[in-house]
Amino acid sequence: NQGGFANVEVGDSPVKGDENAPVTIIEFSDFQCPFCKKFVDETLPSIQKDYIKTGKVKLVFKDFPLVNIHDNAQEAAEAARCVRDQRGDDGFWIMHDKLFANQEKLSSENIRKLVLEVGVSGITYDACMKEGKYTEAVNDEAAYGQQLGVTGTPAFFINGRLVSGAQP
Repeated sequence: NQGGFANVEVGDSPVKGDENAPVTIIEFSDFQCPFCKKFVDETLPSIQKDYIKTGKVKLVFKDFPLVNIHDNAQEAAEAARCVRDQRGDDGFWIMHDKLFANQEKLSSENIRKLVLEVGVSGITYDACMKEGKYTEAVNDEAAYGQQLGVTGTPAFFINGRLVSGAQP
């Protein structure tokens, strides 16, 4: 569905950049996906510098954990949302960066260590995870991505146009 158009709802997803930026990039991603990490490491810094910081682009993050091949992707997605509860979008993006930086060693124990490095209450975080506060929301977001034609990660909708895979 490369190049297909969709009216993608931002909803209450984490946003980086100016709410009123003329271009919206909606990314469907998986914290355990090596191609997603490649985007974060190699492409996002220049998008951040040239487009997000200059007010031209806002980046919206949507969860699309590939649970059949990435056994910690769902937990990482929920963890990032539990951090966002306490630290807002800024905290979410800090956690996002930490999860990708430590992608090769994601486990429940390591995810929790990263969470505490972001400076949130461990007790509140543990309760959020234990009650599965965001399990359904992450699942719903992945299902929404599938409805839009997302089949793998990363997938981007740039002003509604689908661009699939890690892009330069």
